[in-house]
Amino acid sequence: MTKQKVALVLASGGARGLAHIGAIEELESRGYEISSIAGCSIGSLIAGCYATGKLQEAKEWFLRLNTQKILALGDFSLSKNYLVKGDRTVNAFKEIVPDMLIEDLPIPVSLVASDIIHNREVVMESGNLFEAVRASVSIPLFFRPVKKDNMLLVDGGILNACPLNRVRRTEGDILAALNISAPDSMEVEKPKPIEKPKFLDRLPDFIGDFVSEKLEEKYQEEESEYLSNSVNYASLLSRMTDIMIQNNTVLMNRLVHCDILAQMPMNAYPTFAFDRAEEIIEHGRRLMKDAIDQYESQTKKGTQS
Repeated sequence: MTKQKVALVLASGGARGLAHIGAIEELESRGYEISSIAGCSIGSLIAGCYATGKLQEAKEWFLRLNTQKILALGDFSLSKNYLVKGDRTVNAFKEIVPDMLIEDLPIPVSLVASDIIHNREVVMESGNLFEAVRASVSIPLFFRPVKKDNMLLVDGGILNACPLNRVRRTEGDILAALNISAPDSMEVEKPKPIEKPKFLDRLPDFIGDFVSEKLEEKYQEEESEYLSNSVNYASLLSRMTDIMIQNNTVLMNRLVHCDILAQMPMNAYPTFAFDRAEEIIEHGRRLMKDAIDQYESQTKKGTQS
């Protein structure tokens, strides 16, 4: 029986991108054939590992990560423009993946970066794989940007975090994706209102009302302090970026029909939670399983009607 071909898109999202590994494993275990792949940021790294046949080795490497090893990968810099050079991270990638040209890979691969000089998206479908991945994962202000020709390349998620429109399509394929920067699934936890002590019911009304009023004032003060402490320059910049990326992925999902779409909320895991690899990989597998189940159910209904 001929396998259903899939054009697969792997979105940006830091450590949440480890979910792509579980998603790919689920697709293949269900009998789907990945015929082309596009990636952005961490999605580019996983796409490169898959296309070179080194996904299992990459998975094992991520599962061995702990806080100490993560810190060891941080070749910190004194530059005013970035925090980490990124060379150690790429060198670790080189230990797993062979040095190849993108055009020589067994399936079409498209990797997305952002050119901040010309304010444009850059789709890399040829050239050195390491250089393309390094450019695509360059989180602004964190990793050193990549200079190429007359461009300065940073994380592709700035312009196209879930590049459904950049994957190469072939006749008879379907489009599948794991969006790991979907809108948040929960509200920020705020201080709980202070409960009125039961003994106040036994006091004269004017005393009980006075104490209740003071408790309410105390709660309002705590809530105000919480909000002021939770919003600073760093958190505000981070939140603005999150909102921008979330909105971009929502718009892309509306513009391009995706046959199998699995979605993980952006606040499911912190950007640098690479020490939770096993948990995130399995989460990605479950999300893709549910998305495939939904697709196959709809396809079956359409065939029967």
